[in-house]
Amino acid sequence: MANIVEYEVKDKVALITLNRPEARNAVNGEVAQGLESAIDQLEADQNVWVGIIRANTQGQQRPVFCAGADLKAINSGQAGSLNTERGGFAGFVYRDRKKPIIAAVDGLATAGGCEIVLACDMVIATTRSAFGLAEVLRNLIAGAGGLFRLPRAIGRSVAMEAILTGVPLTAQRAYELGLVNHLVEPEMEVEAAMDLAGRICKAAPLAVWASRKIVLAAAYESDSTLIDMTNKEFGAVLRSEDTKEGLTAFIEKRPPNWQGK
Repeated sequence: MANIVEYEVKDKVALITLNRPEARNAVNGEVAQGLESAIDQLEADQNVWVGIIRANTQGQQRPVFCAGADLKAINSGQAGSLNTERGGFAGFVYRDRKKPIIAAVDGLATAGGCEIVLACDMVIATTRSAFGLAEVLRNLIAGAGGLFRLPRAIGRSVAMEAILTGVPLTAQRAYELGLVNHLVEPEMEVEAAMDLAGRICKAAPLAVWASRKIVLAAAYESDSTLIDMTNKEFGAVLRSEDTKEGLTAFIEKRPPNWQGK
């Protein structure tokens, strides 16, 4: 029997798959635990530098990346199982991690599904995708980060409209607003995400991880805190073996051999 969240490694990239297509990849307790475990593997493996989260949409007439929380699980009193202590909703949205993750979306990402996408660092989406926070239509609010992450991603006014109406953004509109990095044809999202991940993996991993940390902190911290953080991270990167390798490779006019240390 297939895992409800699948994990595989290709070169230096972890491919994490939400594998519950019969339930539109809705998040129940098994998905939350499986996704948290997958992130644990990604973070622990020194030979894996980037992650991709995708979804199995086989058999769906209208593909859904993730429909958010499993309402049947909530209705049966299992709401608490949809969160983990370290990751919050889906074991992921509030997870502290150092490695970048790309969302590879083909279809609708709504409610908690959209919040999973917003918790990723970059987004590849197909032209038939859409992104929405439909909670207000059910007298709920987006409680897994969507209410503050969507405005940061696309701007307050547009996000306010999407949040207060519950009407999803088309992939084209999301791309124009900067939520989506690249638009691709249906079923090409993983290939495009692997290409982006491969380009990231050509860079020095320690520098990538440190840069990601500072970029994310910019949404929360003061300039003085960011300066201190930048100085600290820059010093750590500068003292690493990879910095010597990068400079030596430049002098010797050859590609660097990054080790992540």
